[in-house]
Amino acid sequence: MNEKILVALKELREKSKKRNFSQSFDLIINLKEFDTKKPENKFSENIILPYGRGKDAEVAVFSDSIKSKDYKIFTSIDVDRISKNKREAKNLASRTDFFLAEPKMMPLIGKSLGCYLAPRGKMPTIISGDEKSTVQNLKKTIRIVVKDSPVIQSLIGKENMKDEEIVENIEAILKFLETKLPKGKRNIGKVLLKLTMCKPVKLEVWNW
Repeated sequence: MNEKILVALKELREKSKKRNFSQSFDLIINLKEFDTKKPENKFSENIILPYGRGKDAEVAVFSDSIKSKDYKIFTSIDVDRISKNKREAKNLASRTDFFLAEPKMMPLIGKSLGCYLAPRGKMPTIISGDEKSTVQNLKKTIRIVVKDSPVIQSLIGKENMKDEEIVENIEAILKFLETKLPKGKRNIGKVLLKLTMCKPVKLEVWNW
């Protein structure tokens, strides 16, 4: 485990005032020698955090056949109804982190809700295999997006999580970027960690 990250994390906790809610930890990564104008450098990828997000991601499933009390199910009738209410459609798109869908429902979703989901990068993933395990994984997943700016900012946990858990979540993201970025570690510049209501601290990450 990266001891320097652990030290920075403890420093951040000490600097932060106690709040009446559990603040979020955000990781901010500045990319260098990285041209976001190149189409091949733009990406949106999902990463399962080893210890989750601190609070489960919101996951919804579009299906006419799946029944479950563990996650929200939207049928074809629901999709048709929601598409006629602009406010409800926008709220669904904004409050839900990930969507899954049966293949046969994709044309309807694209036609009825695509204009709300696609701009947010939230078009459903087609269900294949056991949807229950997929939902459980998505609840621990964050999305890393690089589009127009060479900066990545991502939720990596909550204040009530253990330091060691936050560190391992950070390492998971950094290791993913090492394989995803064209120059690996060389594309990673300044790395910062912050809490919701606190100024960021710089992380030294080069011994991971």
